[in-house]
Amino acid sequence: MADHTPPLESGQLLSPELPILASPPPPAMVNGEGPQQVILVQVNPGEAFTIRREDGQFQCITGPAQVPMMSPNGSVPPIYVPPGYVSQIIEENGVRRVLVLPQQPEFHPGGHSPLHHPPPPPHAHLPAFIPHPAMMPPPPHLYTGMAGGVGDMSSQYISQYHPAHIYSEQVSADSHSQHGRPPFVHRDDRTSKTHERLQKKLKERQAGGGGQVKDSPPPSPQKTCNSPPTADIHNGIGGKGSEVEQGQLRHAVACPDKQTGKGRNGESGELDKEAQALQALLSTISKPAVSDIQARGAVVSWSAPTRPESENGSVENDCSPPENLSFEVSVSVSGKDGKYQSMYCGEEPSATLEDLRPATDYHVRVQAMCNCLQGSPSEAVSFTTLSCEPDPPNPPRKASGTKNTLVLQWKGKGTGTYEQCYYGPQKQYRVTKLSPASRYSFRLAAKNDIGVSEFSEVVDLFTSCSVPLPPFPPELEMTGVTWLCLKWQRPTSSPKEDDIYYILEMEEEGSGYGFQPSYDGDELTCTVRNLHRSTKYKFRVAAYNSEGKSNPSQVVEFITNPDRPSCPCRPVIRGRVLPNSFKMAWEPPKDNGGAEVTKYVVELCEGLSGLSWGPVYSGPAMEHVCEGLKPGCSYQTRVYCMSEGGQSPLSETLQVQTPAVPPGPCQPPRLVGKPKAREVQLRWGPPQVDGGSPVSCYSVEVSGPQSEESREVYQGPEMDCSVGGLMPGKTYSFRLKAANKAGFGPLSERCEVTTGPGAPEQCKSPSTTCKSPSCVVVSWETPPCNGAPVTEFRLEWGAAEGCMQTCYTGSGLSHEVKGLLPSTNYFCRVQAVNVAGVGLFSEAVLCQTPCSVPAAVSSIYVLKESELLRYETQVDADEDEEEEEEEEEESSSRPPPVYSPSTCLGICWDPPCDHGSEITSYLIDLGERQPVVVGPVTKHIIQHLQPDTSYRIRIQALNSLGAGPFSHTFKLKTKPLPPQPPRLECTAFSHQTLRLKWGDGPAKAATSDALQYQLQMGDKSGRFISLYKGPCHTHKVQRLNESTSYTFRIQAFNEAGEGPFSNVYTFTTPRSPPAPVKAPKVERVDDNSCEVTWEALPPMKGDPVIYSLQCMMGNSEFKQAYKGAATSFHVQNLQSSSDYRFRVCAIRQCQDAPELSGPYSPTVTLSPQRNDVALSGSAAGSGSRTGTESNRARQSLTDEQCAFLLLMVFAVIAILIAFVIQYFVIK
Repeated sequence: MADHTPPLESGQLLSPELPILASPPPPAMVNGEGPQQVILVQVNPGEAFTIRREDGQFQCITGPAQVPMMSPNGSVPPIYVPPGYVSQIIEENGVRRVLVLPQQPEFHPGGHSPLHHPPPPPHAHLPAFIPHPAMMPPPPHLYTGMAGGVGDMSSQYISQYHPAHIYSEQVSADSHSQHGRPPFVHRDDRTSKTHERLQKKLKERQAGGGGQVKDSPPPSPQKTCNSPPTADIHNGIGGKGSEVEQGQLRHAVACPDKQTGKGRNGESGELDKEAQALQALLSTISKPAVSDIQARGAVVSWSAPTRPESENGSVENDCSPPENLSFEVSVSVSGKDGKYQSMYCGEEPSATLEDLRPATDYHVRVQAMCNCLQGSPSEAVSFTTLSCEPDPPNPPRKASGTKNTLVLQWKGKGTGTYEQCYYGPQKQYRVTKLSPASRYSFRLAAKNDIGVSEFSEVVDLFTSCSVPLPPFPPELEMTGVTWLCLKWQRPTSSPKEDDIYYILEMEEEGSGYGFQPSYDGDELTCTVRNLHRSTKYKFRVAAYNSEGKSNPSQVVEFITNPDRPSCPCRPVIRGRVLPNSFKMAWEPPKDNGGAEVTKYVVELCEGLSGLSWGPVYSGPAMEHVCEGLKPGCSYQTRVYCMSEGGQSPLSETLQVQTPAVPPGPCQPPRLVGKPKAREVQLRWGPPQVDGGSPVSCYSVEVSGPQSEESREVYQGPEMDCSVGGLMPGKTYSFRLKAANKAGFGPLSERCEVTTGPGAPEQCKSPSTTCKSPSCVVVSWETPPCNGAPVTEFRLEWGAAEGCMQTCYTGSGLSHEVKGLLPSTNYFCRVQAVNVAGVGLFSEAVLCQTPCSVPAAVSSIYVLKESELLRYETQVDADEDEEEEEEEEEESSSRPPPVYSPSTCLGICWDPPCDHGSEITSYLIDLGERQPVVVGPVTKHIIQHLQPDTSYRIRIQALNSLGAGPFSHTFKLKTKPLPPQPPRLECTAFSHQTLRLKWGDGPAKAATSDALQYQLQMGDKSGRFISLYKGPCHTHKVQRLNESTSYTFRIQAFNEAGEGPFSNVYTFTTPRSPPAPVKAPKVERVDDNSCEVTWEALPPMKGDPVIYSLQCMMGNSEFKQAYKGAATSFHVQNLQSSSDYRFRVCAIRQCQDAPELSGPYSPTVTLSPQRNDVALSGSAAGSGSRTGTESNRARQSLTDEQCAFLLLMVFAVIAILIAFVIQYFVIK
């Protein structure tokens, strides 16, 4: 991931032979008051020394070398050394040297675990010394990440390790420091000599009891007097971290102005005796006591100064101790005689010192003050703060970088989660294998023996990228008179992480200076100012980054806007001012702003307030007539011009006053309240146009209904009046006019007013006419109107006299009331209405609607099948009279009829309203069939219908007045007929079984078949017993007797019901054949004859049994050798050289049927007798029996045995084939 920075080449180093100043430097002054000094820094071989020059750049110098440094205040500059090393200051011939020597490895506690997360960046510090300008070579290499490496800590920031351990030579070659770096043992001659001189000086100082060179820094009180100081100690433990700034030692409490050892009046002359005595008293303060010492703080306490006693025991001077005492606590980090800094000013005898450096030697003293006098400081007391973990280091800085590497002092990787990329004592590092033009975040932590510091602040660094491509030409975003706002785009090939800067160049047309840079930065927009108006400029932009600068973009041209013109001259009046218009003129502006004036805009404001200005003219002319003005009104007018540069300022205002005219027409007067019979009250408003003068008088004129002459009925300033002497119920016309100082205006429009209308009289009783049982026509007459015409009539209708509701409102004289119920009583009344009011209702009139046909049947229901079977009804009305007579005669002798759901539909319905006449019958409409008429019943069974047929049924009620409306059509369906029985057949039979078959279909059917069958067999008593019930078409009847007749019948059924049984079928079982006979026994009698015997069978139900013996010689056919009732037979004339086979079967001799032959017995073989064996007579018979037995053992296999043998052979072959496929193919 990363590697160390390679060492600098030797050609870049300072020469080790740099001359030393001839004369020793002057001694250092206390508190930094003295001349500058030059100090040499000794750099060992293989080590690097980094300094910062006055220009802020850093320079790295590798050893061996002596670096001359100039101290501006005469103090020893702070030197930072790598981990595992210490810096030592020695003085030789008046010249100070700073040596960097390896530390003793056994005093570096080991076992530090590496940091597993990147550290935060520390703060940067300023250097405390400046390199000598005359002795510094050119900088060989710059490290931007080493800002805090120099000048942050004084040389008294010393390690607590003993110097004898530090300079011990007994270091093994294999020992390493705590940071994994071996100590530098092999030194050159110069380093060895310097080390020897240092050891000698240390011994002399230890023997001399603390005698030290004047210019050397004082030793720490808690260490050996000649303990060497070091600058690379972090909070008391060697490790990584940043040092505390020296400015942190300053306390926040302000102290009064003071000078060491002097009061404020010490400069003008000597103090008086009282002041001297007080100053002597203040100088007697005792040394402070230090307690509660921590890593960054301590508590200091002291006693106030007291006056000494004289020899006789009285206090010198009678004056009491001073009351206004204050104390100042000063701290020094550069030794007892070093520079002290004030840490506390106050009146308390104790103070808490804060913000101290850990593991640092301090000297503290107290100084008493009273008013303006200061006593001498007390004796200094030394203490050393405790050690703690390091402070957060400074943030890493980028020293250099390429596309794939970054050279840092410290760093972390910005991948969202920080990863450790370096752990060790170095202060610079090279990170490699990075992505070009990418951002990486780094942070740093320091560690010592106490612990790990917090992480520094995160710093974002970017790797380099390639030179950007030429950007697109800039675009004009906005333009002005003296400025142009341009924008451009970032090159598309450059990544977002790359820092790209842009240079905008401009060339003014006709200037002859060419392109000059106008902007240099990273923004994508720029506003170029201080340009000339209406001038053309050329622009181009170029991009650059750390790798170089791109070519400029294409040149574009933009022109600045012209400036706005100046205001026109003040307008003037031309001619006479009229009541509604006037003419004005103006002069063009003195400055047109660089562009021609395109138009002038005239604004006009009514009144002198100047709040509501509006444009009245826009054009190139320089005069205008303002029209549409109000008479007697003040106006203000002004003008401005416009050009390409914009709008000019407004001109001066011109005020105009138009003359007044008579007022305009008024609105017609309006009636106030209701008009009386002879008087009306009128009111009006002022005219909309007063003519430029207030209205002073109004005049009202009236004209009668029959005469067109007008007469004035009112004149005055009021806006209402009462006009009397009018006729009631008449219409009058009123007109109004207004007057001002210019005269009367025109008359208004006419306002017609009718006087004194009254409410109408009571109407007469209305007349009613029944148009139909559900409709009544009501008519009435118009009553007297009393001066106002009747505008509407209101008719109320209801079933009761006390609860009638309005059913009609209008101007008609009749109304038709619909939706009434037949044979119902209703009441009605009417009243008239006009503008004056509402008249009285007429008397109520009774109206009864006539009777009507019945209402429609609302709903029809279907009778269930159980109700259909139990239902008894009369015969249908449509049957013939002959059938009725026959049914009446037979009704007493036959049971009630059974209705099949396949040919009948049972329906019932709710009776409808009869509308005043009783229902006499119902008409059932079946569609295409003839309607069925039934009596006043609510249920009926419709017979003689087609099975499995849908019917659309509707019912109509009838009464004496006629037939009512049909009900809604209901769709009902009859069930299908039960199936007919199939034909029964016997397909197979035996003496014990019968296989029966019926219908067409498979032998086995699914249980979900709609059509099923029931097979029954008759028993001895004549009853039929069910044998099978299901969807199959075959059945096997077993356990029957031989030669016996059996009766059967079959029935089919489905969801429609059970069908009828078929005719009775009779099937007879045959006689059973005899049983098979066992294999016969064959015994050879002699060479040409043998005896065959077999077992006898019992008679079969009285039928005798005979036997048939068959014999076969060789391979010829079997021939019958015997047939009879005997159970043995003697076969003769046999050939001794041939094989004979014998078999026997039983034959049943039936009395009335042909013979029945049973199966043949197994075959028995008789083999020929051998001639080569000589046997005796007794032995011959025995041998013959033995041959017969062997032949019987070798008899042929039966068919069942052969079939079983073949099955076993095939099974073995199949198993072997499966094994082969499993083993060779699948695996």
